[in-house]
Amino acid sequence: MRPALEITDLVAGYLPGINILDGCSVTAGRDELVGIIGPNGAGKSTLLKAVLGLVTVHSGTVRLDGEEITGCRADELVARGVGFVPQNANVFAPMTVEENLRMGLYLRPRQYGRRVEVILEMFPEIAGLRRRKAGSLSGGERQLVAMARALMTEPTVLLLDEPSAGLSPLRQDETFLRIHRIKRSGVCVLMVEQNARRCLQICDRAYVLDQGRDAYTGTGDELVHDPQVVRLYLGDLGDG
Repeated sequence: MRPALEITDLVAGYLPGINILDGCSVTAGRDELVGIIGPNGAGKSTLLKAVLGLVTVHSGTVRLDGEEITGCRADELVARGVGFVPQNANVFAPMTVEENLRMGLYLRPRQYGRRVEVILEMFPEIAGLRRRKAGSLSGGERQLVAMARALMTEPTVLLLDEPSAGLSPLRQDETFLRIHRIKRSGVCVLMVEQNARRCLQICDRAYVLDQGRDAYTGTGDELVHDPQVVRLYLGDLGDG
């Protein structure tokens, strides 16, 4: 079965002649949670932005369900089944949670009722937040709303950029449990994560990025017990 998302030999960067990604290759299958870890400056968040068409891709390809999407605009990708939750500014703070969810379907407002039922079944805790302003929520609640809004479009692939950043250990655990719910619902999840050990403990497979390339790959369990990965990366990246 072909992967949901296939990134091949990607070379990309923000400035001419300066590449952040230098031949990076990553695949993520359907119903799979794939983690991306690595040191600061390795190109982890740049990888997601390159998929979203927010960074200039100089060579290589990105394919969604077998169809090339390299360089497509973000709005086109949303329409084709790619969801994205950024690390920062991931909710519309002045709006209520209900309004945030509606913004997730601004191109298909008639589908709101059907999709919100699915979201409330997956995340019942949303029900008690619907009338609250998103800006008044805790960090963990904002992350929940951001993921819920991205899922309103019924994506086949969900990109998560540092979902546990800035959260307490308890809120991190809650967030990772929600990500597992998303995966179990049939969505392919590609997650960049700074909590390296925790990421490897929960993901199906993972990639270690270093200097813009995929330096190591394997199952989460393989990498978290790989002496070379532990020595070179996990010590610096911390235990969470």
